[in-house]
Amino acid sequence: MTHPGKSFLAEARSDAHDRLVEAGEPLAQLQHRCGGDLPGVIAIPELLSLVRKSRKYGLRLARMIQAVDGDDLIKAWVEVAPVGADPETGHNLAEGGCQIRIANWQSAPLPAEDPSESEARKLAIDRALAELSARLDSQQNILSVDSAAPDLADFIRHLRGSTSRPWSDFVEFPGLGSMQPHSSSVHWRLLDGAECVVEGSARRWNVTLVPLGQPDVASAGFELYLTAQTPYAAPPIAVDDPKERFIGSSIGRELSPVLRQPIARIIANAETIRTRLAGPLAEEYSAYAADIASAGQHLLTLIDDLSDLEVIESEHFTTAPDQIDLADVAQRAAGILSVRAKERDIELLAPHRNAPVAATAEFRRVLQVLLNLVGNAIRYSPVGSHVRIELAQAGERTRVTVADNGPGLTPEQRAVVFEKFERLGRTGDGGSGLGLYISRRIARAMGGDLTVESVRGEGARFILELPGAA
Repeated sequence: MTHPGKSFLAEARSDAHDRLVEAGEPLAQLQHRCGGDLPGVIAIPELLSLVRKSRKYGLRLARMIQAVDGDDLIKAWVEVAPVGADPETGHNLAEGGCQIRIANWQSAPLPAEDPSESEARKLAIDRALAELSARLDSQQNILSVDSAAPDLADFIRHLRGSTSRPWSDFVEFPGLGSMQPHSSSVHWRLLDGAECVVEGSARRWNVTLVPLGQPDVASAGFELYLTAQTPYAAPPIAVDDPKERFIGSSIGRELSPVLRQPIARIIANAETIRTRLAGPLAEEYSAYAADIASAGQHLLTLIDDLSDLEVIESEHFTTAPDQIDLADVAQRAAGILSVRAKERDIELLAPHRNAPVAATAEFRRVLQVLLNLVGNAIRYSPVGSHVRIELAQAGERTRVTVADNGPGLTPEQRAVVFEKFERLGRTGDGGSGLGLYISRRIARAMGGDLTVESVRGEGARFILELPGAA
């Protein structure tokens, strides 16, 4: 399997534990520059993968490998054979390591990265690390906001109570000096990437503003993300009061913020590896990093669900009913999930804002329920289908129906679909089995209900019923 016309530049040997025990230059130098020792476990990812396969299957293998050496990209032809391999068949004749031979060693500067790919990768990392996310209109006025950071609780309340004002009215920008942008007339590029201070939080925050809409930039508003420069340090909680003792040991108040930050960083690092931000990488390692990122996202979803579960099952749980427009809530839910729908080529059909349907309920909780219902519909609907959000009013009650073209439910599944941790036998889809249980508890706490109509093979219709306008 020798590469035709090539003489070998260096030879090396590994042991039965894939440690490089001998190596000639320039392989020895690359081993050290990749963070390894000599002797030591092979630190060059593609070489390690090739050696492991050769040793495991007892076969002589050869191929081009790549590695990053500082600002340079190394390419080399590598031949690996198990120690004691039959020279004719390549089959291993004895337990041991591998003989490694290197040819056609090439070094060149790393190719310049596409700026658009770099920007997309940076945005994905910012989204994963953000502890606050919000949707703004084209004037940077607040439409919706979400955060689980304990030190942003007062800030979130102020934002939700001031949906007609720019978000920048509620923060300070030390780096901008006297140019404090407390006006929607300030160009968004001035704020994107800026550092801000939030009252009530001892941490400094970095701003990410993502303009939405084409062809006019920001014509559809903005996404706002705040990322903390340091992890949250939970203050000590007095335990003299039994009620405070319970809250202090809860997932939502203590464990959630402690767990979210390290998991978010794991996701961000895995995304950096997956997208090859740190340099070229074999496809199998990229796929492995994608699995890590996916598992991290699943853990974050589970933490959020457990926090919500703790809140709604508390005997003190109540909602804050108000007069809301269900058409507006439906439009916002569709806007938030539009990217996820496009990824699966699914059309989201939402009611127009010019046909309002008034209800008495808590805006934030209704949006939470709709995001769960529409997100499930997108997840389980076939590619290229559509998901419809419909509104209706019957007497003193209002209805929001989320209809999909998915596989539908059997009578047995309909009977248990709202139970806690029920996943209907599905595995590996990232769900926790808590979303519908939490959504129904929220609906009933608002004086409404959540039900399902479905026939196997004909999709499903989840119906959120709420009190009409007072």
